[in-house]
Amino acid sequence: MISNVIRKPRRIILVRHEQSLGNVDESTYTRIPDWKVPLTDHGIQNGENVTAKRVKDIIGDSSPVYFYASPYERTMQTCRLIMKEFKGKGCENNQLIGLREEPRLVEQQFGNFQDEKVMKKAKAERYKYGSFFYRFPNGESGLDVYNRAATFINTLFRDFRNPRINYDPDYNLVIVTHGLTLRLFLMRWFQFGVREFEKTKNPCNGGIVVMNRQSSPDNMRVWYEIDSESRARLNLPDHQERI
Repeated sequence: MISNVIRKPRRIILVRHEQSLGNVDESTYTRIPDWKVPLTDHGIQNGENVTAKRVKDIIGDSSPVYFYASPYERTMQTCRLIMKEFKGKGCENNQLIGLREEPRLVEQQFGNFQDEKVMKKAKAERYKYGSFFYRFPNGESGLDVYNRAATFINTLFRDFRNPRINYDPDYNLVIVTHGLTLRLFLMRWFQFGVREFEKTKNPCNGGIVVMNRQSSPDNMRVWYEIDSESRARLNLPDHQERI
């Protein structure tokens, strides 16, 4: 059900998944499909004891929250750990709106089972060529991921009109995804240039970027800003929202 009322969320919170087996041992990708790679024990503990609590502290105990997550195992595990924090004691019963698995939020595709020697060579080439336009053999370029992020943003704007999601003016969106995908989402939203994007950095595992809603005094214009600390951590350019 779509209404004519466009209500942008109070916050859009982007989260990179916690530490996975692939983050500590790249040979993991030679024997486990990328989309099935799970979190490490450390990743689970950090997600439960640190990241989930940080997200909960940002949102509080009453504002509704809706989740989008890449369907990869490591992102879904991270998402569930955060959602669990909103089901605990002190949370209002209607605070957790729901979860949508979103395939457009997945990691850059590197092919199927990876060959360590081929991937090592490819990553060295990508460093020289630039991560936005470089295409992995049998995989995607950064541009492909950017295009996925762009169509996902179109879906977000449709959901800004969905009364099942936007019924509270202070609702929040949490997007659990991957490092490069997160940066390309920000590039599309804030209209960074390619050269500016190439200077940005991935957030750490479990890293959080908060887009805070701003408005003009007459509420006729609404936009989002990222705090200076997060922009410095990811080396994001100064920005103005243009979409």
